[in-house]
Amino acid sequence: MPSIDFVTLEVPDPAAADRFYTAAFGSLAWLRLRASAAPTTGFRGFTLSLVVSQPATVNGLIGAALDAGATPLKPAAKSLWGYGGVVQAPDGAIWTVASSAKKDTGPATRRIDEIVLQLGVADVAESKRFYVERGLAVTKSYGRRYVEFASSPSPVKLSLYKRRALARVAGVAPDGTGSHRLAIGGDAGPCTDPDGFVWESRP
Repeated sequence: MPSIDFVTLEVPDPAAADRFYTAAFGSLAWLRLRASAAPTTGFRGFTLSLVVSQPATVNGLIGAALDAGATPLKPAAKSLWGYGGVVQAPDGAIWTVASSAKKDTGPATRRIDEIVLQLGVADVAESKRFYVERGLAVTKSYGRRYVEFASSPSPVKLSLYKRRALARVAGVAPDGTGSHRLAIGGDAGPCTDPDGFVWESRP
């Protein structure tokens, strides 16, 4: 089954972005950075989600991101599904930090249990078909609203939302133009999906 080995963010200053991500979230072996000045405005159509064990860890990671220069989009808070918040990195990428737990069971850590790349797409059914044809296995599917693919053995799980719905979850307007400034690395590529997200072959 195809897997996502890494995610590449295209940023104006890779050295500055590396300093930010190291300070905010620690060492992310699956994250790569490369320089790009490709035009982009507004919502880029994706978010990255870090899933952790408890609210204290959510608060610690979001606090570290804000201290390192992130912009708050949604403050960490309880919801029906758990606890989480959303920040935007200085390079423009949107990050969710969340836990399914609503109560702490121990001291905060910096451990990240799961990484989810969430793509906002125009037609969930069409994008689902594209990925299934390339060998990805669906684990959850809610009609034309949401699809989640199996992650093993990948370090990064892929999910699809309607673009407008994902923007609402992120706390931003859904409009945006230009480059996604994102490349997905793994063994499903090289290819480009129906919404212009680029897959690159692993080195």
